[in-house]
Amino acid sequence: MTEHQSDGSEPTTRPDQSAAGQMRDGTSGVGRRTFMTLTGLGAAGTAVAGATSAAAAPAPGGAASAVSASRGREPSLRFRKDGTYTIVQFNDTQDDEKIDRRTLELMRAVLDDERPDLVILNGDNITGGCDTPLEMRQAMNNVAQPMEERGVPWAITFGNHDEDSTPSSGVDEAQMLAFYRSYRHNVNGPTAKGVTGQGNSHLLIDGTNGRPAFNVWLLDSGRYAPSAIDGQNLTGYPTWDWVRMDQVDWYYRTSVELERRYRRAIPSLMFIHIPLWEYRFMWFGSVDGRTAADHERGVARHGIVGERNEEECPGPFNSGLFAAVQHRGDVKGIFCGHDHVNTYAGNYYGVMLGYAGNTGFGTYGLSGAERNRLRGARVYRLDESVDGVLVDTTMRFASEFGIDLTADDQWTEPLPLPAARG
Repeated sequence: MTEHQSDGSEPTTRPDQSAAGQMRDGTSGVGRRTFMTLTGLGAAGTAVAGATSAAAAPAPGGAASAVSASRGREPSLRFRKDGTYTIVQFNDTQDDEKIDRRTLELMRAVLDDERPDLVILNGDNITGGCDTPLEMRQAMNNVAQPMEERGVPWAITFGNHDEDSTPSSGVDEAQMLAFYRSYRHNVNGPTAKGVTGQGNSHLLIDGTNGRPAFNVWLLDSGRYAPSAIDGQNLTGYPTWDWVRMDQVDWYYRTSVELERRYRRAIPSLMFIHIPLWEYRFMWFGSVDGRTAADHERGVARHGIVGERNEEECPGPFNSGLFAAVQHRGDVKGIFCGHDHVNTYAGNYYGVMLGYAGNTGFGTYGLSGAERNRLRGARVYRLDESVDGVLVDTTMRFASEFGIDLTADDQWTEPLPLPAARG
């Protein structure tokens, strides 16, 4: 599972960078087949049918529960008897109800080979092109089924594209979260109250002694920046959203409370969709430098491994999240998606910063015949006997499993919805 390094030169702009976007309360976007065939978006949406949240039943192998900030559901996630634990991150599955069949093939192959204890779908789980509530449920069900079929606990975060179909379908992120949480093996807790976004929560994982050994933070990094603030437009600045200060404050206060409750800081990973500015600083070993020599300095200093094929796309403001994490010392790594053709990771002053490439074959990738070369997933291996618990992280790519990498569109009909979710 070798990760290759690219040179330090500036990559080209991402293919979806010119897409119009609005803030978290409104969007515009197109589905991937709309983009690829230049057809219309389809009919206007109808009102969403409410999705009810069912209590989670224990999963096979003793996988059970998520502990959220409000501690709404309390089944228990637990390390294996040998003290190990595996997490898989799928990022940017990003498709409508007629998903590319290879996305599901890749998810199933990674799950069967890694046999993870927990899966994180880290944002842009679906995208535009869903015109009705039914199509929204079908799109979400497609990416839930690989875990549900195997009884693997899983949770989601939201990205900038998850509400692309909201204007036509009427289904927003709060309703999506309720739908995801209705699945038997989903372990998302309720979203933290009074905090910007949806799905802000954390998952405590018990060690072999029954006490928390590890924690997983899930934060909503939002959608798009507003067009103006205080009468000033944002022309020339990045168009994406950022983690807000109330989210940073919620993380910090919750982290402190967990340390007080358990009398030690709980080692953890944090998942956000949109990267932080510090990712770019790490790659170049500099705030302002952009040369190959700057990058080489960054590699030597931070142990960077992996590819950078497009510029990092953070929001216009640095939220201070990294400073809060670095000060607290509990988060061992912050991992994102968003920039599909970046796979690099490194240690930035005690905190791993990294990408997971992207899993979805129905969205943009590299150019030309190489379009699908970096489709994959990131794997995290934990061991409670190791200082910091996080042992390592590696990428798994579709090419390892013999999946067709042809640069074409291989959509398939939606997977059947479970009876209660039709």
